Amino acid sequence: MDAAAKGERYARIFRKAGTFLGKSNIARAVEAFKEGVDLATAEGDARMAERFQAEIDRAQAGLENSKK
Repeated sequence: MDAAAKGERYARIFRKAGTFLGKSNIARAVEAFKEGVDLATAEGDARMAERFQAEIDRAQAGLENSKK
């Protein structure tokens, strides 16, 4: 996959997850970010996989904080 196509797919995943976060649907946002981790790992892009994982951690931390 060329860099432009890969960037487009990453951006689509971030937009998808952002839509779910905007609707307070954390579980679906985490699923979308996990798709990103899987894609980045398959493409050998460790930096992006780490970025998606950081977003997963941030979303889950927000969910835990909102339960308190």
